[in-house]
Amino acid sequence: MSINVCNDRSMASITSLPSGVTGSNLVLLSTQTASSSATINFTSGIDSTYKEYQFHFINIHPGTDDADTYILASIDSGSNYNVAVTSTFVQSVAAESGGSPSVDYLTSKDVALSTGGAAIEHSVGADNDQSSSGILHLFNPAGTTFVKNFISRMQISHAVNNAQDIYVSGHFNTTSAIDAIQFKKNTGNIDSGTIKMYGVL
Repeated sequence: MSINVCNDRSMASITSLPSGVTGSNLVLLSTQTASSSATINFTSGIDSTYKEYQFHFINIHPGTDDADTYILASIDSGSNYNVAVTSTFVQSVAAESGGSPSVDYLTSKDVALSTGGAAIEHSVGADNDQSSSGILHLFNPAGTTFVKNFISRMQISHAVNNAQDIYVSGHFNTTSAIDAIQFKKNTGNIDSGTIKMYGVL
């Protein structure tokens, strides 16, 4: 590693990284692009290789106005997505009109041992310029000792033209290995957008 000493007339520069240090700790495992898709399923690559998986959502556009995205999990390679899940749901809201901002806990969007999945966003607009983006973290899905924790943060364009920052956390209530994940809308299809799955080194 070569480092130039910084003074008033020069900038420090690193010309190489130490051995074992890489530019990223994320390994891209899969990319799926929606096209009027009822569901987006990740049925391979979720195993004991990584202790954390990340799902990156890029401009997820609903086919139907006022739609939510749900996460569901499977322990049988995607034959069934019915693992019971418990979650929390907190949002901060700012209206394009400049109306009163708020931070709220939504009891209507959390779930308790639901086999129908958990909402990670809600009421996304279907206008041509509206979508949602964010990241979901799933921890140690292949473990067989503990329930499977997850957290997500999504920025959405709400159907009534709000910007919303949504935090969701929860766990899939199983000690069996989770080996497949599904994302779907509660109404209509996922019209367009990309979801990338990464393993975290």
